Amino acid sequence: MNSLSRRSAFLTSVPVILVAGCAVALLNTGPRSTMGFFLTPMTRDNGWGREIFALAIAIQNLAWGAAQPFVGMIADRLGTGRVLVGGSLLYAAGLLLMTVSSDPVSFQFSAGLVVGLGIAGSSFTMALAAFARLLPEHMRTLAFGLGTAAGSAGQFIFAPLGQAFIQAHGWKTALFLLAASCLLVPVFAWFIRGKPKARPVQAGQADQSIVQALREAFGHRSYQLLVAGFFVCGFQIAFTTVHLPAYLNDIGIPAVYGGWSIALIGGFNIVGSISAGLLSGRMPKRWLLAFIYLARALAIAVYVVLPPSVPSTLVFSAVMGLLWLSTVPPTQQLVAVMFGTRYLATLFGFVFFSHQVGSFLGVWLGGLLYDRYGTYIVVWWLAVALGVFAAIVHAPIVERQVPRPAAA
Repeated sequence: MNSLSRRSAFLTSVPVILVAGCAVALLNTGPRSTMGFFLTPMTRDNGWGREIFALAIAIQNLAWGAAQPFVGMIADRLGTGRVLVGGSLLYAAGLLLMTVSSDPVSFQFSAGLVVGLGIAGSSFTMALAAFARLLPEHMRTLAFGLGTAAGSAGQFIFAPLGQAFIQAHGWKTALFLLAASCLLVPVFAWFIRGKPKARPVQAGQADQSIVQALREAFGHRSYQLLVAGFFVCGFQIAFTTVHLPAYLNDIGIPAVYGGWSIALIGGFNIVGSISAGLLSGRMPKRWLLAFIYLARALAIAVYVVLPPSVPSTLVFSAVMGLLWLSTVPPTQQLVAVMFGTRYLATLFGFVFFSHQVGSFLGVWLGGLLYDRYGTYIVVWWLAVALGVFAAIVHAPIVERQVPRPAAA
């Protein structure tokens, strides 16, 4: 093998693909995990209520979710690399525009629409879809866990950094620094570029058009249940990420613990995501998901009932971290099991849209109900009820491949 062949083999090797995909996930998740730290200084400096900030971040989550299926379609057609480059540039532009958005409309455009579309284009779900396409089937569950864990590592690293940037340099400079980090994504995108080949799930089966794939998925009861359950994940995660730092400030816990709480969630989610990825290959995925949602509901209920304190907050953050994005590997694996990898980015994109509708409501209702009642307690208990609902709807999911017609 000559040097050129060896170099090519190295650049397309499993370790390089894993490192590149995980780096994309880390750099995508990191900046957006810091948004909650900007709530207090930006609303104070601009004279806004919390609902204005919350609505912008809610729009961000909705725009991200609405764009994700179409971003998946573009990646399935044109390749992952192009989508990641475009998304990261838009992400950085939105963060920079936030620094000059002094009225609610411009802020909702920059922090909401532009950043949301940028996150969709550079999303860690793109990296996971690339893993499904580029890696051997026996490595997918572990790779999905590693990719999701890398996103958590981004949260663990960027949460204290983001808060430190704000405290040391002010929120505008902090946004400039976060925007600069987004520009590293194109470097790693090159290693996971490419698009899926037309290939049926099994030999002898006919390939599908994207319209046929969507019709098949949305007509399948298990897919419908998966979509409904993932809504809850978005609601719980987005509400906690954006409003937990402000909630801690309200109950008299020093601001530094807001940063450490979000970081702790990210750190423990590294363990949770990898574990969920491994367990997805060894036990029924529907039961794993049901357990995760039920455990989240219990953790939130206990935290809300206990007297507020630093120890209870740190324990709550650690437990939520274990359960945080651990829903992603089994959810994405269920889509792959049922429908194959041909349109995985697209089909998971629609599942993820449901997640982001939940994110929109979690963030927006948090701000709206806080401004109305002066407390987050209603939304905390709503998150508990939704966790129980999600555990119930995952139980009937059928974990097997959807039958396909034979090729003509």
